[in-house]
Amino acid sequence: MQALSIVVPVFNEAPSLRQLHREIADVLGEHNYTGEIIFVDDGSRDESWTVIQELASQDSRIRAVRFRRNFGKAAALSAGFAMVRHPRVLTLDADLQDDPREIPAFLAKVEEGFDVVSGWKKIRHDPWHKVFPSRIFNWMVSGITGVRLHDHNCGMKCYRREVLEEVVLYGELHRFVPVLAAARGFTVGELVIHHRPRQFGKSKYGVSRFVKGFLDLLTVRFLTGFGQRPQHVLGTVGLVSFALGAVILTSLATLWIGSRTLPGWTPITLHDRPLVVYATGLLLLGGQMMSIGFLAELFLAYHVRPERIYSIAERIDGPPPHPGTSTV
Repeated sequence: MQALSIVVPVFNEAPSLRQLHREIADVLGEHNYTGEIIFVDDGSRDESWTVIQELASQDSRIRAVRFRRNFGKAAALSAGFAMVRHPRVLTLDADLQDDPREIPAFLAKVEEGFDVVSGWKKIRHDPWHKVFPSRIFNWMVSGITGVRLHDHNCGMKCYRREVLEEVVLYGELHRFVPVLAAARGFTVGELVIHHRPRQFGKSKYGVSRFVKGFLDLLTVRFLTGFGQRPQHVLGTVGLVSFALGAVILTSLATLWIGSRTLPGWTPITLHDRPLVVYATGLLLLGGQMMSIGFLAELFLAYHVRPERIYSIAERIDGPPPHPGTSTV
């Protein structure tokens, strides 16, 4: 019997929650899964929490938390991951575009030996101005990180629980969990899924999502490539900059001395040459970059995991797990 935790971040999705719960419950019952459904209300301003409370009163498998305000999807997933009891964890969005009938396929893919399985909305029912930039972004992420997925931002993913115990989410890094997991040696797979048209509300993402996503991509590339050795990249930039500035200044100083000591050389001045300013700037930049690298290394040496960034107002914990239920 498969034991599964399903984590659903919720933000103003009241109209879709009853249908989503019904579809998930049907899949759990049809395949005889032992499961729990964890709703995380990310500061919704509609009736989402009321609906979750109503569903929890009818289904003991439901557990939930409500944030005091909107902290973002990464925080919502982190709160949900902290509550899971079962060895397999599946995430999906609450807008009904992810199809719960894909759950058995995800679990089967994990059983093939993958630690993370990411959904691929091969046929998307979204407007072109959302689909086209998303494809460009996915291409960039795959190329820069080396984790080749068609849809890094798909909300439907399945994990072995040990992955989530090692990957720390903050900011908006939720879309990069497969990349962060791969950097720690976990295996990542992909599964084509059925993507459904949106029935209620509207997308929570705008143009700013792609700007933030690109900046997060740079952060992830740094974390996965140099997270344990920041001086290697910062110090390299600093050394190159410092060396270039030193070579330029040394060359200018040699010319200046030669123009005043060697016969036949025309005296030159340096105070009116922009190259002196540029070279000095390179020296200063090099020194600063190496200093930042040393500080980063010092911080890592005494690193303490940051406290959670969300604040929980209420919790529905449900009954304790059955004695015969696996929680490892």
